[in-house]
Amino acid sequence: MAAYAAVVSLMNNIDNIQNHPRFSISLDKKQTESLGERLDFLLDFIEMNHSHELLESEIASAAYAAEDVIESHIVDQIHSGLTSLLDLRTVIQDMDSVKEKVVICKEEKEGLLKVHRQYSTSTTSSTPSITSGGKSATMVGLDEELIELLDALTGRQSSLQIIPIVGMGGIGKTTLARNAYEHGLIVNRFDIRAWATISQEYSLKEIFSELLSRQSSQSANEQQLAQELYQSLIGRRYLIILDDIWSIDAWEKMMFFFPDNNNGSRIIITTRLSNVAVQFGSSSYFSKKFLDENQSWKLFCEKAFSQEEVCPPEFEEIGKKIAEKCQGLPLLIVVIGALLRKSCRTREYWENISNDINSILDSGEDGDQNLDILSLSYMHLPAHLKPCFLYLAIVPEDHLIHASELIRLWVAEGFIKPNKTQSLKEVAKCYVNDLIDRNLILGRWFDGRVKYSTMHDLVRDLCIKKAQKEKFICMMRFRDIPLGVKMERRIAFQEKIPKENYDHELFFHELESASLARSLIGKRGGELSLEFKLLRVSHMIGFSLEDIFKQVNLRYIFKPLDWRTTRTISYKLPSSISLLWNLQVLIFPYIDLVAPPEIWEMAQLWYVKSISIYLPEPHSSCDQQDEFIVLRSLQTLKKVVNLRLSEEVCKRIPNIKNLHMEYHPQNSLRECEGNLSYDYSLYNIGRLHKLESLKCHLYDVGADDTQQGGLLKKMTFPRSLRKLDLANCDLGPEDLRTIGSLPNLVDFKLQGKIIGNEWDPVEGEFICLKFLEIHLCHDLIYWNADSSHFPVLEKLVLLGLSKLDEIPLGIGEIPTLGVIVLDECSEYANISAMKILEEQEYLGNDGLRVVIMFWKNEDLDRFKEKAKQFQCFTSNNLGFFS
Repeated sequence: MAAYAAVVSLMNNIDNIQNHPRFSISLDKKQTESLGERLDFLLDFIEMNHSHELLESEIASAAYAAEDVIESHIVDQIHSGLTSLLDLRTVIQDMDSVKEKVVICKEEKEGLLKVHRQYSTSTTSSTPSITSGGKSATMVGLDEELIELLDALTGRQSSLQIIPIVGMGGIGKTTLARNAYEHGLIVNRFDIRAWATISQEYSLKEIFSELLSRQSSQSANEQQLAQELYQSLIGRRYLIILDDIWSIDAWEKMMFFFPDNNNGSRIIITTRLSNVAVQFGSSSYFSKKFLDENQSWKLFCEKAFSQEEVCPPEFEEIGKKIAEKCQGLPLLIVVIGALLRKSCRTREYWENISNDINSILDSGEDGDQNLDILSLSYMHLPAHLKPCFLYLAIVPEDHLIHASELIRLWVAEGFIKPNKTQSLKEVAKCYVNDLIDRNLILGRWFDGRVKYSTMHDLVRDLCIKKAQKEKFICMMRFRDIPLGVKMERRIAFQEKIPKENYDHELFFHELESASLARSLIGKRGGELSLEFKLLRVSHMIGFSLEDIFKQVNLRYIFKPLDWRTTRTISYKLPSSISLLWNLQVLIFPYIDLVAPPEIWEMAQLWYVKSISIYLPEPHSSCDQQDEFIVLRSLQTLKKVVNLRLSEEVCKRIPNIKNLHMEYHPQNSLRECEGNLSYDYSLYNIGRLHKLESLKCHLYDVGADDTQQGGLLKKMTFPRSLRKLDLANCDLGPEDLRTIGSLPNLVDFKLQGKIIGNEWDPVEGEFICLKFLEIHLCHDLIYWNADSSHFPVLEKLVLLGLSKLDEIPLGIGEIPTLGVIVLDECSEYANISAMKILEEQEYLGNDGLRVVIMFWKNEDLDRFKEKAKQFQCFTSNNLGFFS
């Protein structure tokens, strides 16, 4: 809700100013404490779920106005170079006026509650049950359908089959397709599996990129991507999922790039429209039906109670009524069930939910009934989750957003409330998980963590509807001139500004009136030469680099790939970057950056990422007065080039968690600004005691191999490391033992040279390692390992090991090992992998998969001829690719 976001943002802003080394004297201490007391009171009112739209609107307006006054004062100070005290008396008076109305409202409500208690019977309550959300889709009502779909996917028809799944939004089409797609039988049967979401407004280029499992490239056009897709599918047994098709037109434009290899390939298409399904030429299609009464009740119980619980007898009658009113639509049952699981479990509360659903059903507005029932889940959200949910309106239809990106945006916007035990990032991460638990967003999980999130179309419709109603976000469509945006705080662009037949002058004139805007969001904007004095979040193409750094109130800068630029450009950050007093996030994924020394003065920096960034050495901080320039907030730095990791640098970034470094020959002009010595002091890496992920790549740094290998001499890695990626670091036996002794290491990627031709791991090393990749270690011949050396390994990837004698057979005995991948390895290594698979299958282990890859088709064909002698050659757990 806007009121909660506005008050928390103002409180965070005041806290940032009070703790800022430059602006702490800008606010009177007594006035600040007085304003803080009023904000605490108003926030308490909001958090107690006192539903009063008019009052909440007034609270939001007052908080916004106060924030405008305070931030304008700070920005004016920065531009003038002078520091002055801001008088907050008028702001406090305005807050008092709102507070008085809130007091009256609370007294009236408490009086009504007192009367209600006198004439109503008491109800018993129990502690609400809270469980973690499941990571896979619920299968209630899908068991028989899934079996039928698996039969269709694995049937004897060798020709390419198109299998449509039809049904209304929220009925479970995607869930059925996803469960088939991830089923073990299907994973083992098909050489290639790929998934793309189509939607009403689709881009063939994006669809082909998604099917190819990579980002859409600016250099590759639609036809090139289509041909690449076609070539990748030729001769392979493949399964393609085309989710959410709205017209046959989309299919007709891409159907030619799915070859019929006569080998049992399949394409699943999901659609809401029966008339679209019948046009695919299939003899029949799967028509998703509503859940029956028993299925609805079973799904409801799974979502409303934890796995260990059954429905208490006193809740069974009302629970069945609620499940029945969801009319067999799985999405509604899942969302309402999750709402009840997260809420106070009293019969009175459940009766209220049932009555709310009744009033919606009795309204007779059939078109909006599902959306209105879903809105109950929003109405009953805790106040702190409402702005987080509404913010998801910025995500385009059927797009994925990185959970980490969402967290950074929430924090920059300022509506994450801090607590004493967690950082803002950790609090926001809990909010993501909470929204997933409530089934309002869908999480894609990797390594036990949420990496991406998305929304069901119906939930997104609800999100946009509520965000616009509460004036939380202005959703900008360029077909409409943005009239009346003067008071908008957040503006989201969902499409490109048209080049032709469009009144650009009127558009920019109206947009310029949004002088109070804090956020401009959208990767598809056009050229913007406007200045927004109070802007916090710039997440779009339009601004020039020069204009970006004039806006000193910015907290979040993301510069996406500009369609007008076909190459990486270099840019020297201005020394005035330090004037961006609260900058937290700096992301330039397609620009080489050269930073000035002033970057070490930016104490608020949290996340820095570029295709490359050159950092100068900071000035010495021996004096006590320089203590404030320690970048305590900085947690991520990617990818910094030729960084001299001196003691001084380590002192400046004590809380760094994710560090990506590269080292190149010093032969460019950039180096004139930086280090002229080959002593990069990498042995100091052990001083970074919070470091969890380290990537260090060397590229011909030294004059000879001895110098290059010497860069890592005496290196002591911090025990906190979980991920380590080293390239061209020339590791010897002692280095590998040092790495193996890291107690928390779960992911190790090694590229380049292992000194000598042999690796002898020692028992007790790599005790937590789950992922191991060895890449281009051309000299490695003997790897003397067994199951005791990597006891919990799950995935082994070997690339370009042209001399490797064999993979030790004992590796196959690791109970957790699920896949071995070999790419352009020696024939001996490939054969040893097949022997491991054959032995494990003989012992009854069907959980191991081996994938062998070649660059050239002729190399693949030659090896397959030799591999036919093995019994596992026909195994579904063995895959060959080129």
